[in-house]
Amino acid sequence: MRSITSSRPARRTLRAAERRLRRRPALLGAGLAIGLLVTAGMTATTPASLAEASGTTPVFALASYTTPAPADAMPTDAETAALDEAQATVEAASASVAAAATVTADIEKSGLDVGEKDPSVDTAELEAAIARLDGADALPTLLLPSIAEDVAALKTAVDERVAGLRGKLDAAKALKAKQEAEAKAKAAAAAKAAAERKAAEAARSSAAPSPAYATGGAVGGTSPADAQATARAMIGNHGWGSDQFACLVSLWNKESGWNYAAYNSSSGAYGIPQALPGSKMGSAGADWQTNPATQIAWGLGYISGRYGTPCGAWGHSQSVGWY
Repeated sequence: MRSITSSRPARRTLRAAERRLRRRPALLGAGLAIGLLVTAGMTATTPASLAEASGTTPVFALASYTTPAPADAMPTDAETAALDEAQATVEAASASVAAAATVTADIEKSGLDVGEKDPSVDTAELEAAIARLDGADALPTLLLPSIAEDVAALKTAVDERVAGLRGKLDAAKALKAKQEAEAKAKAAAAAKAAAERKAAEAARSSAAPSPAYATGGAVGGTSPADAQATARAMIGNHGWGSDQFACLVSLWNKESGWNYAAYNSSSGAYGIPQALPGSKMGSAGADWQTNPATQIAWGLGYISGRYGTPCGAWGHSQSVGWY
């Protein structure tokens, strides 16, 4: 197989030779016409002179004319150099057209916003100029540099547009990667925090206290034993088990001794859960001052919303002294 490098100069040499041969017929035709006129003149004059001298009738004959053999059709060094430069310009400009198509396709494939309504490259003028330069074999060699300059100027404009779009696409890709990384980091942080909370809750649950439960109570009564019985019946509504009840008993033993009328004169906290102020428990019922069940219902809701479980509230109370 012939290499592209070795075959290209030969092809350009042949094209230059063809250009010279295209221009030669006109020159040869003009030379032939002049030769025929000269020959005709000579043929018409010479026999007449001979006839006058000899008294005989002149005989006319066409003189033959042989055209000289064509000169060597091989291109000159200047022609070869001009063809080389033109071909290099065509190839470089064609590569620019291909790059323009590629960047437009890449932007469309990415689906990213590069900040332009029409992220395309107009290569129509450059392609037309390439065609003129690539098909200029029949033109005088002196015209090739001028056409090549036009192609080069259009190529520069296309290259600048392609570079600009490529830069915008790279910036959009970088922004997307940054946003994805930030979202991933945020999700990882949230997952880590959730795992830490779960581990802390498990640790607190495993270290649940073993309080002394009040006995003999009945649901609906007002004594501490009655209040604990009421709380045991209500705790299942939150999906909590006996371990959480132990934490709840310990917590409210510390806060109020399960006395619905317990009042902290220094802070103003009131009732079994020591709501501050006590009137907050009014959201659970108008009888919040006298009904342990109303106070317990409010207290369980407060614990669930703020600490998740009674053991969570108990652990916080153990750490800072309040919940």
